[in-house]
Amino acid sequence: MSTAVAPVDRLLYTPEEAAEALSFGRSTVYELMAAGELKFIKRGRSRRIRRSDLEEFVNALEPQTH
Repeated sequence: MSTAVAPVDRLLYTPEEAAEALSFGRSTVYELMAAGELKFIKRGRSRRIRRSDLEEFVNALEPQTH
């Protein structure tokens, strides 16, 4: 007998996971982080991006009109 486990909503994303969620390239995410456009948390050598910061970044994007 197996017990189904509900998927957990992520609170933190690696840059690679954030790139996948945003449909951006990994390099683009690192560039956005370096430019200060995408907030991140650094612990040791690891960088993580909060889900709320990803949502904030997307909400701030301006749609193109042409």
